[in-house]
Amino acid sequence: MQLRPMMLCVSAVMLISTLCPAGDWSQWRGPDRDGLSPETGLLQQWPAGGPALLWKATGLGEGFSSVAVVGDRIFTTGDKNRTCYVYGLNRADGKVLWSTAIGRAGAPGWGNFAGPRGTPTVDGDLLYVMGQYGELVCLRTGDGAKVWEKHMVKDFGGKLPEWGYSESVLVDGDQVVCTPGGSKGAIVALDKRTGNLLWQTGDFKDPAHYSSLVCAEITGMKQYVQLTAESVVGVAPNGVVLWRAERRGRTAVVPTPIVKDNHVYVTSGYGVGSNLFEVSRAGAAFQARQAYAERSMANHHGGALRVGEYIYGYCDARGWVCQEMATGELKWAEKQQIGKGSLTYADGRLYLRAEDNGVVGLIEATPDGYKETGRFVQPDFGKPKTWPHPVVAGKKLYLRDQDQLLCYDVQAR
Repeated sequence: MQLRPMMLCVSAVMLISTLCPAGDWSQWRGPDRDGLSPETGLLQQWPAGGPALLWKATGLGEGFSSVAVVGDRIFTTGDKNRTCYVYGLNRADGKVLWSTAIGRAGAPGWGNFAGPRGTPTVDGDLLYVMGQYGELVCLRTGDGAKVWEKHMVKDFGGKLPEWGYSESVLVDGDQVVCTPGGSKGAIVALDKRTGNLLWQTGDFKDPAHYSSLVCAEITGMKQYVQLTAESVVGVAPNGVVLWRAERRGRTAVVPTPIVKDNHVYVTSGYGVGSNLFEVSRAGAAFQARQAYAERSMANHHGGALRVGEYIYGYCDARGWVCQEMATGELKWAEKQQIGKGSLTYADGRLYLRAEDNGVVGLIEATPDGYKETGRFVQPDFGKPKTWPHPVVAGKKLYLRDQDQLLCYDVQAR
């Protein structure tokens, strides 16, 4: 395979967000997979008790999937009646319009954390989603009809991670890209219309962990960036491994990589911390140099995101933190507020969601300190854990929590 057909100029149109109408959240971590909502005109401070709850949907089963919100539909997944399902809901009121069985239900690994983990990815009139045991399906968004299906283990030689497959698959152009892991090749690309295998990275064979791929342009070249327990890697859209940096994680490596210009930032929990890699290129040869490795941010699975020059997220040892991306310097830390959890960004604010106590908080996205501007406790918060990341789309805040989905009005009046 040759690199030259893959070379793109800096002005090339490659952002997924250009394909997403305003108000949509078509995939994991939003239009650009970075946890940033483009919404504006939102409440900057919440009233006592939080924003208004518009509706509550139930009957979605067990699981940790977040939601995709596109057009007049919402999509999510859950285990119910010993089967893993994908659901299509009415965006206006949360009514379930269709459900499609995609595979085996249950709780891979210890801890009894039952249910699917991945969030559906919507591309036009099709959606793509992976179940916890490795089923990958393509469905029609209108009625949930199955178009094609594959299996990470049976079809691509993958090995089930301890806590199951958790990836939210990437759709880029005409191909679906995901990470079965294993000896046949860690990353695969499939034809999005047929599911036929296009390529598999035979020279990159790390086991799959729990992170999801991102698409980025680095040194003027489009590539897919992935994080495993052994590596950070950049792969060209034709399957050529452009660069790989050794980076050892522990137990469970989950957070999605963050790319800014020619730098790749990664973090994971269990005391490992964060790393920044600078990627350079001389002709067709790529090199990744580690700029730093430190522990100001050791994020378990609530995710980290970049706003401007700063990274925000929850560090197991320090609490909620702000870290300068370029240097790794800790700007502030707050462990007494909200509690460990996940986050998203919209309109100058960070939406924080605790995993244990049902608290949802709103803070300023600033390196000047922890500045809270509202909080509330969601009803019937999850057992065993409230892990799905919050979503802000169409001036609404969506909170998936096991069998229920909550929709709040966060528009400024």
